Amino acid sequence: MSPNLTRRALFAGGAVAAVAATASCRSDTPSASSTASSSAQTPAVEPFHGVHQAGIATHPQVHAAFVAFDLKPGTDRAAISRLMRLLTDDARRLTGGRQGLADAQPELADLPGRLTVTFGFGPGLFTKAGLEHQRPLTDLPTFEIDRLEKRWSGGDLLIQVCCDDAVTLAHTLRLVIKDARDFATVRWTQRGFRRNQPEGQTQRNLMGQLDGTVQPTDLDKAVWIADGPDWLRGGTLMVLRRIRMDLEKWDAADDGAKAFAMGRDIKTGAPLTGTAEHDEPDLKANDKLGFPAISEVAHIRLARAADPSLRMLRRGYNYDDAVSGAGVTDSGLVFVSYQADLARQFVPIQKRMAASDMLNEWTTPIGSAVFALPPGCGPEGWIGAELLG
Repeated sequence: MSPNLTRRALFAGGAVAAVAATASCRSDTPSASSTASSSAQTPAVEPFHGVHQAGIATHPQVHAAFVAFDLKPGTDRAAISRLMRLLTDDARRLTGGRQGLADAQPELADLPGRLTVTFGFGPGLFTKAGLEHQRPLTDLPTFEIDRLEKRWSGGDLLIQVCCDDAVTLAHTLRLVIKDARDFATVRWTQRGFRRNQPEGQTQRNLMGQLDGTVQPTDLDKAVWIADGPDWLRGGTLMVLRRIRMDLEKWDAADDGAKAFAMGRDIKTGAPLTGTAEHDEPDLKANDKLGFPAISEVAHIRLARAADPSLRMLRRGYNYDDAVSGAGVTDSGLVFVSYQADLARQFVPIQKRMAASDMLNEWTTPIGSAVFALPPGCGPEGWIGAELLG
């Protein structure tokens, strides 16, 4: 099959079944270089199929890229359906260590590196698909601290690509963007990174803070949607916020000021009323002078959801982009959270933090987007079929 044949043409009309069968015979078997690898080099594969999409509750990989698209005029429900079939097909192949259907560099697919590809639908997709009555989300309210830029905000369709191997991630990203070219234009791309840490260890952001200590214990209540629209059951809602950090200003603060703002010891992550990271903070305790041991404006207090079912699953990635002529980096956090209900989980916490969180002295949200992430699919299915099929 010619790699120059367009993907859209391949999946138009009755060509779908024939092409899929042909491609299955050609590319469902790992390449010789892959099968020749020793057991010590066996690629790590995250399952693509399941009740939920991978890349949400999956142990976070080292590298991530988030791409938002605007659907082109005239891209209706039928066209979006074809697009999601294309994307699902390539995601299924690549995450399993197999080349994409029209992959010009098949050798780059041999090492999946725990690759996950996750899809989300923004508010505009429902309008363009004529499915307003099925839309489960609206844009977030404007918060006091927001200084949002269009180049980092919004989007009709999201593709989240996470991987432990940077080459595999770059290859996957390029292939899925090529899949979407006939249907959509890229609105923004955000890349991030984390340390390669064992599961259960909390990640540090570029301010040195342990970021994501408190996570939900019951994902069925806090993350996965059970009572929403039929097509979304088993899915979740995503918030993506780009948060710029003033690291130069943060560097100038002493450890006491940093701990006061966080309500935690920066080095250990312990609450100021405890000795270890996961100690329960005592928000009623006073210090020797009679003041709250954890300030009323400390991040740990304002970001807290006492009810575990109202906690968000957070999966943040650091970013560190351009360096100015003065030697100052453009750094921050791509904050990603997954929750079953934006109005009950994300919005109240963000309102509290926007109003008085001491960390606002050093951080500024400059991007914001929301997406509905459909449930997973089986070997014969595709992501979004319950909505678009």
